[in-house]
Amino acid sequence: MTAKDLIALWIAWLEAERQRIGDAGHDVPIVASRGRLVQTIGGLHLYEFILPPGVSLSVDLPLSIVPSDEIEVEPAEGIVLRQAGNTAIIQVMDALGASESSVTLIPDLAGLLGTSATRLKEMVTKANAYNLGPSERLVPLLQTPGDGGQVSSVLTTVWSDDRSLRRQKLASLAMELIRANKYILLLSPDHQESDEIVGMIARTMKAGGLSYKMWISRYEMPVTSQSAGISLGELGFEAQMHQFYAKSRAEKASLRRKYDRFRELTPFLAYKGQKQKDLDEVRSLQWRLMTQLSELQSKMDAVVATLTEYENLPLFRRLSMQAVGKNVESLQQYRTLYQKQVDELNKEIDIAQVRIQKLVPEAAIPRGMRPEFDDLKEDITTLGGTKKIRELLAAEEDTNRQAFIQNRRLVAATPTRVASDPLFSRVRFDVLIADEAPRIAAASLLAAAGLVRERIIISGDQRDIASTGCWAMNDAVVRAVP
Repeated sequence: MTAKDLIALWIAWLEAERQRIGDAGHDVPIVASRGRLVQTIGGLHLYEFILPPGVSLSVDLPLSIVPSDEIEVEPAEGIVLRQAGNTAIIQVMDALGASESSVTLIPDLAGLLGTSATRLKEMVTKANAYNLGPSERLVPLLQTPGDGGQVSSVLTTVWSDDRSLRRQKLASLAMELIRANKYILLLSPDHQESDEIVGMIARTMKAGGLSYKMWISRYEMPVTSQSAGISLGELGFEAQMHQFYAKSRAEKASLRRKYDRFRELTPFLAYKGQKQKDLDEVRSLQWRLMTQLSELQSKMDAVVATLTEYENLPLFRRLSMQAVGKNVESLQQYRTLYQKQVDELNKEIDIAQVRIQKLVPEAAIPRGMRPEFDDLKEDITTLGGTKKIRELLAAEEDTNRQAFIQNRRLVAATPTRVASDPLFSRVRFDVLIADEAPRIAAASLLAAAGLVRERIIISGDQRDIASTGCWAMNDAVVRAVP
């Protein structure tokens, strides 16, 4: 039997099971009491509800939540993360309030089975979008569960009745794969198990000198706060996204402030620059006028000195002066002319001085403003200029979950979420690690295996294969096929 054949059988079983549940009316509303908000991270909220006696909700079951006092309000969507006794931990997309005395839970198991069947159909019909090579190696193991341990380049099994020992092996394998720059999908049967194995892997990476916060992402909100001495809250996918985009928004706000300040200072400093240019021109004019005045003063002083000593000059000197037109009358005319020019220059210098006094404060730049502008200009130039910054500021923030999750080396999730969440249909991994694999349904293992390009690692206790019956369902599957 090929992987496609086995997947086709499971598709038929899922559709038959969905039809049976719909006909039997299993998805009936459940009235839960004493709702309490446990934690909020980003856009997700963790609530605790008390269920009626005898009610059991499966892990990752999607449901709608309707507060009892707001029947006409659109219901909130959530998924069940854990049930302990009659207490259910539910992850909700929309906040319901700090507490709720009573809510109505509307399960959608039929919808969940339909979504999982649709994913398997895509694997069969869109062969180019999925890689069934590793899944082919998984088929014999699912058909003959009693087969012994296998080690190959594609399929590796880690069987042991000592959970701690096999998880230590998985943690070491995960660290080696991360160092080899491989993308890993880590499956666990439920969220409690996922928290435990994530904590162990993070502790192993920390001991090995790797930054586990950078590489590990726990897809749903963790149901335990700590595991193996590691705080799991900061490893949650939603928490990581919330932190990343909060930082991004802060950086964007800082960039906007810089850009606005740059736009404010640019015309102001341009105005100051023009005034400085005017001031330099007036000062240059004043210097030229002062030079001319100094020259005239020198000429006038020479004329006055000549007139004062004219009668005492030797006759030959006076005759030589008269020969060039310099006599008492002409010297008096020169003095009058020079005095008139001096008076005119003094008036022009006074006008220039008044203009300089007015331009000095107009051209003055407050202390520190020029270095601030230079720093802003350097930052904006580094970022590509004002046009590029306008485009960055105008672009709407897009919380691209796919791009974000693809930056994580290890993504921990539960099988049902991998098989039903649309995000995983667009993400591909190099390696699949299935912890406690005998407790994971074969259909979910096949759905996860279709996302893997290179290798599958199966881990667990072989005794659980028979006790759980999650793999040995081929006869039931065949009987379900019309």
